[in-house]
Amino acid sequence: MTQAVRWGILGTGRIAHAFATALMDTPGTVLAAVGSRSVESARRFGAEFGAPAAYGSYQALCDAPEVDIIYIGTPHPLHADNASMALEGGKAVLCEKPFTINLREAEQVVALARAKKLFLMEAMWTRYMPALAEVRRIVASGEIGQPRQVLADFGFAGPADPAHRLNDPALGGGALLDLGIYPLSIASAILGPVKSVQAQAEMSASGVDAQTGFTLLHEGGGMSVCSCSLVARTPGELTVSGALGRVRMDAMFHCSPSVTVTLADGTARTVATPYLGNGYVHEALEATRCMREGLLESPGMTLDDTLALMRLLDTMRGQIGLHYPADA
Repeated sequence: MTQAVRWGILGTGRIAHAFATALMDTPGTVLAAVGSRSVESARRFGAEFGAPAAYGSYQALCDAPEVDIIYIGTPHPLHADNASMALEGGKAVLCEKPFTINLREAEQVVALARAKKLFLMEAMWTRYMPALAEVRRIVASGEIGQPRQVLADFGFAGPADPAHRLNDPALGGGALLDLGIYPLSIASAILGPVKSVQAQAEMSASGVDAQTGFTLLHEGGGMSVCSCSLVARTPGELTVSGALGRVRMDAMFHCSPSVTVTLADGTARTVATPYLGNGYVHEALEATRCMREGLLESPGMTLDDTLALMRLLDTMRGQIGLHYPADA
């Protein structure tokens, strides 16, 4: 593929707006079309971001000949059906996190992509941010010693409205799938595959987890202690520690502008890790690169990585008693 990669965006909500904004800062791409459940919404979105084609159904977008890859930005329970629809239409797919509601759905989508030999990637933007690349570089250098522990959290005071998607079991609500996936994914990226997990949660009146804490034991050694919350504004930091020191992603770790290294002798330094645009540019760049190179998945977030994380999420939901209609 030598010409610009032609993107379609499925959905016109907040996250779709963020991704469309990122595409404007991503070289080698063009927003070719948008699809919504109503043509009016699609046209408004298309006019805002310069998409020449606007479709009033998801199916029409998936069938559009002028699209190479489709970004899925719909609510969690729709991801599996929407991604499958795009793949059946012969399109590559970048699907927003969490990839699906459960492992069963994820396995079905991955199997379809592999059968059709089409590119598929979970839009886990933290995996492609400069901050993670710098943390990995520092860890690999041996400067902090062998990494033995990761601490990561992500929490804010969510909406009180029980009908809001974050509080609605029918929409995959709760802290774990929406927020906990971030520390889970990045801890796994740093310390490697997970051997076992243990979770506890405080449940909300609507039946989803208001906040969840979980510990991970990694196959290669080391431990991660993570939390997520919809009732507390947590620091949103990530720290990797070894015998010789620690490295911390400053500020909100999933879009950290810097990392700080602190060694056992008390010396410290901060390394700037600026990112492009609104941060989503980096996952768009990676998907575009993979498309150009004819790859079927991204080395930075393989499909086996996605399936492993979905398996862990299923395990944790079982431990805390969080069930969704799609699990039936």
